Amino acid sequence: MPKRLFKTKPIHLLMEEADDGKTGLKKTLTATQLILLGIGAIIGAGLFVRTAAAAANNAGPSVTLGFIIAGLGCAFAGLCYAEFASMIPISGSAYTYSYATMGEFTAWVIGWDLVLEYALGAATVSIAWSEYLNKLCGYFNFQIPYALCHSPMQVLRSSSGAIIAHGYINLPALFIIIALSLLLIKGVRESSIFNAIIVITKVAIVILFIVLGWSFIKASNHTPFIPAPGTYTDEQGVIHNFGGILGILGAAGVVFFAFIGFDAVSTAAQETKDPKRAMPIGILGSLIICTLLYILFAFVLTGVAGVEDFRHAGKEASVTYTIQTYMHGYGWLAKLVTVAILAGFSSVILVMLYGQSRVFYSMSKDGLVPAAFSKIHPKFRTPYQSNILFIVFVGAFASFVPGDIVGDMTSIGTLFAFILVCAGIIILRKTHPELQRQFKAPFVPVVPVLGIITCGAMIYGLGWPNWVRLGIWMVIGLVFYFSYGIRKSKLRTLDGRKNENKLSK
Repeated sequence: MPKRLFKTKPIHLLMEEADDGKTGLKKTLTATQLILLGIGAIIGAGLFVRTAAAAANNAGPSVTLGFIIAGLGCAFAGLCYAEFASMIPISGSAYTYSYATMGEFTAWVIGWDLVLEYALGAATVSIAWSEYLNKLCGYFNFQIPYALCHSPMQVLRSSSGAIIAHGYINLPALFIIIALSLLLIKGVRESSIFNAIIVITKVAIVILFIVLGWSFIKASNHTPFIPAPGTYTDEQGVIHNFGGILGILGAAGVVFFAFIGFDAVSTAAQETKDPKRAMPIGILGSLIICTLLYILFAFVLTGVAGVEDFRHAGKEASVTYTIQTYMHGYGWLAKLVTVAILAGFSSVILVMLYGQSRVFYSMSKDGLVPAAFSKIHPKFRTPYQSNILFIVFVGAFASFVPGDIVGDMTSIGTLFAFILVCAGIIILRKTHPELQRQFKAPFVPVVPVLGIITCGAMIYGLGWPNWVRLGIWMVIGLVFYFSYGIRKSKLRTLDGRKNENKLSK
């Protein structure tokens, strides 16, 4: 049994699937579109919401250092992703890479983990989308009732602590999940055009905020740059490490959510023209552009407003609050930022839902989840049944769970995936040195090992509640694998037929 659990999928089978142009996915994407796809997923809730949350709960102004640590971890992992994507250009991302290097059981673990990353990532951003939609409505003297835009786990309190309102369901978050899932069913080309328009808009707004906000930075907000180590208890009663090294690591784990989009690029390999060239460009290009913008954005935001602003007044809408309160004369920018953020969140949700459906498509093709999830729409040639499933699954989280919980679960799931991808590069260099690699990660095994260490440190910084949640999620996945996936695996079925042929001879 142990050997069967770690049976790897032959590289030649993966390449045959990649070349299946008749029954497989439609190839329409270019390197430029991949970069835009990556930026579309990367710049969103992580930048506009999680930056302020990490500054408030973990690191204060040193959240900028958290971005640098998170960016380094992503750089190491990104180099490994780029090598894999140029060598095995097929849908499935880390799931497919793990199947080729570490075997079926590990592939199942990482595929189940990617459900956590993409599905809950989409849920997190849809919750933030709902918050900013209410902010936009406020400009027109209208507010969505608290009960209809918050989860049942959330309450609104007065300054004295009395409960004013209860949440019941987050309807705006559910709406955007349904709308974008339907767009994905229509087709990846149409989705990428929509994404490109949004990316240009939100990158322009981010640059505008950095340029205009620089002159409003107060040195006092950056002093001390690294707060003294201690703890902070947020309004939900959750205790966070604040300040010092642990605070910075915690902030890195929180803002790491802002980087998860770049690996979604690798799920598009099977729908890309010339993937061996385009995939490394798309992955690394989007990562480099966004990391630079993130560091500058965090430095300006924490310089213009202070930690207490993020904790009590700004909260999820801290960027617009900062502009309205401290950048006098730029009220128009706050409104423009709100519109751009809504559009930006939409592109992030779109790419997260896209990545998730493609991972399930690959797992279904391998027999590890039901065949319905790899069924291609006869007209649009998209895995529409997988998209429909995640309308229900993601929509439930978006409607009934607070954003902070699903956001941290997304981060820890992503970090775990990155660790396995880094390990996979080391393994594949030893087991298949003969394979053609159009792009090679430099300084192997140093770069992958540094990626594993950096990502592991950020997992540690996220704290034990998130470790427990990841453990529970994995237990659920293992139950499904041993009750269904292990019996239906096409790789095992193929091996069984080979053995039967040998016996018959």
